[in-house]
Parts: sequence; structure tokens; C-alpha cells
Amino acid sequence: MQPILVRVGPIVIRYYGLMYVIAILTGFFLVYSELKRKRIAIGKGTEGGYMSADGLIDLLLWGIPAAIIGARAYYVAFQWGHYCDHPWDILKVWEGGLAIHGGLIGGGIAVYLFCRVKNVPFWKLADVLVPSLILGQAIGRIGNFMNGDAYGLPTTLPWGIHFPASSPAGRAYPSLATHPTMLYEAILNVAIFFYLWGIRDKGYRDGFSTSMYFILYSLARSLVSISRGDSLWLGPIRAAHVVSALLIIGFVLLILRRRLYLRIST
Repeated sequence: MQPILVRVGPIVIRYYGLMYVIAILTGFFLVYSELKRKRIAIGKGTEGGYMSADGLIDLLLWGIPAAIIGARAYYVAFQWGHYCDHPWDILKVWEGGLAIHGGLIGGGIAVYLFCRVKNVPFWKLADVLVPSLILGQAIGRIGNFMNGDAYGLPTTLPWGIHFPASSPAGRAYPSLATHPTMLYEAILNVAIFFYLWGIRDKGYRDGFSTSMYFILYSLARSLVSISRGDSLWLGPIRAAHVVSALLIIGFVLLILRRRLYLRIST
């Protein structure tokens, strides 16, 4: 495992960035096909009643920067002691340090505002986005694996990984094998993707797929976080466990209150 795929003079292509590009492109085509199939319109940015490619690009231009900023800001907030002394390190996102919960907050706000401006049903659009989102997260974890971040605690299990000494995992636990937590999460994310992809035509009410995304991902993240070696902490409790618990409770209540589990078609 090493973070750099290609280096040609001053040009460096890193696995971390490459995986994000692959995730965005994969998500774009999956979302576009679903928007076209479900004929979800965005005002003037439509083609035959569904969102046009330009409309989807517009959505990405709102959502992706907001998600990256939110993910970085969330991570930096929990590591403020270091970044206060080394402020330029805040910009070094290629070294890792993008917290998914912060990305969900930033991206979620951007999508909500986009829907308000473009007069698009928020829950309907969110249900289209979440399968691609969780698949993109799985792809992104491959970048974490090559980068050696989002690493696990030391382990003697046969599938423990010895990361290079220069990687975040190698610096945290020199010469020790660690849990490949990024791969654990990637596998669980793929499983969630297949579930969400499978229920998209089951006729559940708008918001059900989005709610199940947050519930299932929160459960997966809580499980994986038990063996994470780089967890962010709120006192004695992992921040991921606190946030995941709040998301599970909130979206279970949303499903029950709005009766999203009922089907409107067969």
C-alpha cells in the first residue's frame, strides 16, 4: 500500500484523489439514470421532464464542495490543538482527515438549499442520491486503504495489515499489524448499496430510502468504529458512536411518525 499512483515531474496522482473521482463519476451516471427513469424535474434544467445533465452537474457543484468543506471542518474541530499550531495543515486533505459525518452535514445542507432554490422535492431527490452516496463511500474507502488512514487498532488476526512506516497507520502503530477497518467499512457499504438499490422500486414513501441509509450506515459505522485506531472522541466516547446513535434515533422516529414504511404502490 502506498498513496501515490503516478508521479511525473511535479504532477502527482494519488489513489486517494483518484478514488474520489471514480466515486463522483460512478455516482453521476447512476443518479442521472435514476432521475431520468423517475422523471424528477429541476425547473429549467430538464430534458423531457427529468433533470438534465446540466442540472445534475449544477447539483454536484453545490453538494461536493459543501461536503468536502463540512468533512474537513468536522475533522479539524476535533483536532483543533494540532491545527491551531499548524494552520496550513488544514489544507492538506490529501493526507486524509475528511470525516464522513461532517461531509453528510455539509452535503445535506447544500442539497436541501438546492431543492429549495430549484423547487425540487427534497426527500424524492435524496432517495435517488443515497444509493450512489453509499457506493461512493465504499469506493472512497479504497483510497483510505492505499493512503493508510482511517486505520484500525493493532491486531493479531491473520488479516491484520502492516502499513508502511510513512503512512498514518504506520506512524501511529510502528511495526504492528492493524485492523483493515477501511476495508471492513467498504464491504458493509457495498452491502448497504445493494439493499438500497433493491428497494428503490418497492413503492415506499419518499424519505424511506434516505432514512434507511442513515440507519444502516450508522449501524455499520458504529460496528467498525469499535476497532478504529484514529477515532475522534467526545470525552470518553467515540464521536462516531454518539452521532450514529442520534441519527438512528432520529430517522427511526421519522419513519414511524411519517409512516414511511408503508408502500404507496405495488
